[in-house]
Amino acid sequence: MATVEVRMPKMGESITEGTVITWYKQPGDHVVLDEALLEIGTDKVDTEVPAPAEGVLGAVLVGEGETVEVGTLLARLEIGAQVEEKREIVSVVDADTSVPVVMPKMGESITEGTVITWYKKEGETVALDETLLEIGTDKVDTEVPAPAAGTLQKILVAEGDTVDVGTLLAVIGGAGKATAAVRNTVAEVAAPETVASPAAAEPEEESVVASGRRLADGRFLSPLVRSIAQAEGLTTRELEALKGSGRDGRLTKKDVLRYLETRRAVAPAPKKTVAMPPSLVSVDPVGPRVEIIEMDRMRQLIAKHMTESKRTAAHVTSFAEADVTNLVQLREVNKEAFLERDGIRLTYTPFFVYAAVEALRAHPLLNASVEDNQIHMHKDYHIGIAVALDTSGLVVPVIRHAGRNSIAGLAHAANDLASRARSNTLQPDDLQGGTFTVTNIGSLGSVMGTPIISQPQVAILATGTIAKKPVVIEDPRLGDMIAIRHMMYLSLSYDHRIIDGAMGISFLRRFVEVIEGFNPDMEV
Repeated sequence: MATVEVRMPKMGESITEGTVITWYKQPGDHVVLDEALLEIGTDKVDTEVPAPAEGVLGAVLVGEGETVEVGTLLARLEIGAQVEEKREIVSVVDADTSVPVVMPKMGESITEGTVITWYKKEGETVALDETLLEIGTDKVDTEVPAPAAGTLQKILVAEGDTVDVGTLLAVIGGAGKATAAVRNTVAEVAAPETVASPAAAEPEEESVVASGRRLADGRFLSPLVRSIAQAEGLTTRELEALKGSGRDGRLTKKDVLRYLETRRAVAPAPKKTVAMPPSLVSVDPVGPRVEIIEMDRMRQLIAKHMTESKRTAAHVTSFAEADVTNLVQLREVNKEAFLERDGIRLTYTPFFVYAAVEALRAHPLLNASVEDNQIHMHKDYHIGIAVALDTSGLVVPVIRHAGRNSIAGLAHAANDLASRARSNTLQPDDLQGGTFTVTNIGSLGSVMGTPIISQPQVAILATGTIAKKPVVIEDPRLGDMIAIRHMMYLSLSYDHRIIDGAMGISFLRRFVEVIEGFNPDMEV
């Protein structure tokens, strides 16, 4: 008799362990696919774990009340030869080597995903962590690695199907096992449903909403692509005419956004018919020269978030100036060696994040959030860094536990997040949970700004451009003198509901102390 393993699921990038609260089934009990098997809890959420297959609960390896890491084996299901009608099961030669592949959880707010592409076919050998399939949600598309090495013995969810988190997608058997040991007991997985077009709709006006999850040529539309197309009012005919850069010609987010930019660039300006008096019919109407540009999906989300923040928080912005000459010299001395040693460029961002954390340690109220009438003081420093995405807007991925990292560690974390942001490979959890934000507007050439707080945080720091200026400095021997120094303006926007001006200015003073205190002789 074959077995399927039940393991502690991953419930978000920041969650590494869970506690078994209740077993709903006992050893020997029969369970069906997706039936609640047990309940687990973390410090953020309690959730039920569905059975990954139909069978009999065998050994329970983790008792109620025990806390174990993500991926820990919790129990085994014994899989028999008989199944409920309209279900499929896998019969594996070697029970000890069967490993289930389940729909992963990609963020606290995401409960389902769609299989976009299977990169492997039944019977093919897969290596540990080799890309097995691609799944998509309305927020992000991502590749799923193989949880074990072996043979892909059975695919249970077809491309285009949308299923809940935790659903059994496939089974990997021992390397080299005969695929003849795998058989279906019912008909093949049903084809993905499509939504019928309204009878009154003409083909050329068919919307993406009405087109289902596939184009006429068979190419699959991911939830992310569909949501963009629907928001922009694209028709299936427009999408079918596009050449996709994804696997097997599949359209990606970049393909659709590039098309939208092109369409807007070549679209004729809207014409308005103006009623003219008979005496003026020979005169050409003259109206305002206006180009109308519809907001894309990301710009609409940014607009909503920024408007809500201004409506929620009582914004106040304070300013300071820092002499960053030592920092500039430190970076110049280390940047080539750092690039050769670490393989990434040394920017100013990790230094700014480091100084921000040090200032937060002395001013913990700025590392808080407001929820109703409560102030939630956060003990960890999860620093958001604003990343511009060419012409499509910006995102704010989060460096988690920034207070535990060195300058080099912060540099790697910032580089990884910025690279994945620009390649559209961020995970939903990468954009959540920030406690404070740093935005380096100086990298774009801005001297200073008044940034808007990212809710539910209570403060955001903007670092301006670094420029050489003549500055009066005090020399112990020579007295006051004028010197050329590298100077930078800082802008701190904070929520005046809980932070007053004295605290905001004190935070800036501490930040300036840290940023000016870097020694050009130190090694990064």
